[in-house]
Amino acid sequence: MLDSLLAYPQEMLGPLWPVVWTLAKILMIVVPLMLCVAYLTLWERKVIGFMQIRIGPNRTTFFGIRWLGGLAQPIADGLKLLVKEIIVPTGANRFLFVLAPVMAIMPALAAWAVVPFSPELVLSNIDASLLYLLAMTSLGVYGVIIAGWASNSKYAFLGAMRSAAQIVSYEIAMGFALVGVLMAAQSLNLGEIVRAQQGGAGLFSWFWVPLFPLFLTYLISGVAETNRAPFDVAEGESEIVAGFHVEYSGMTFAVFFLAEYANMILISMLTAILFLGGWLSPFPESWGVLGAPGFGWLLLKAFFVVSSFLWFRATFPRYRYDQIMRLGWKVFIPVTLVWIVVLGAWMQTSLWIWWK
Repeated sequence: MLDSLLAYPQEMLGPLWPVVWTLAKILMIVVPLMLCVAYLTLWERKVIGFMQIRIGPNRTTFFGIRWLGGLAQPIADGLKLLVKEIIVPTGANRFLFVLAPVMAIMPALAAWAVVPFSPELVLSNIDASLLYLLAMTSLGVYGVIIAGWASNSKYAFLGAMRSAAQIVSYEIAMGFALVGVLMAAQSLNLGEIVRAQQGGAGLFSWFWVPLFPLFLTYLISGVAETNRAPFDVAEGESEIVAGFHVEYSGMTFAVFFLAEYANMILISMLTAILFLGGWLSPFPESWGVLGAPGFGWLLLKAFFVVSSFLWFRATFPRYRYDQIMRLGWKVFIPVTLVWIVVLGAWMQTSLWIWWK
């Protein structure tokens, strides 16, 4: 069906068709992602409001329609930031000051190139997609460091140093967690990793079962990687005002904000793909529609994980900086290393059933 619809534009554009089709697919990923980022801010305020017995945003509507209360809030926030003046501090490096937000959001968007949404729906189905993800997610720290240094502010620089140390520390634990996934799936391709989790046991065939310590490590490290509470020491208002982006305003601040929420959605999607079966259904295939794999299951799992990020923010107090570093270096890294050894021994026995 899709091939027949695309036949005419493919014939009309000729050699330009691959470029146009690739750009179209990029837009089909980026535009919904930006909408999800915008409305994740509303969902966060509603969830935290519910947990704290508050109402949350319910006044900003589309054209005064009362039952749409709050749904226009992200649009209003975006327009407000769009028209605000961008102030560059005296003595700041103007080029790097503007480059830093771009460096923060670029990896968060580029990583989606290899994320498989279904067996057929992926922008670039490369064999080394897991390595590509590691490379892209590691670049985010440069935006933080450049923002703190280029601002010519002691508070911003202090926040950048704390954030960079935190990100690098938890990046190591996340990398070791992915080594466990690689061992279990015997592949670096994200699509093959999902297919390796197929089995008759439903959700117990997914990798969260044999890799449970790595699953928890990856999820909690993802919270720390995105500088979210309770690991938001880079933005500790009571200590360093607002962290590495204290000097930013208008759209430059908005881009940092978008990068944080885009990274949350990315980590949630990767958690669902690597440990929770991706697009696979938790029910047997004999259950008909409920047992059929599809993009809806992946979306539901990612929504559950990203909602847990919001739950953490509303529940746990902020850790001290030394507690955060101790957790990363003295708990998560040793746990992942030990479990990789256990996993390697387990895979050599008949008790290992996660083969496809």
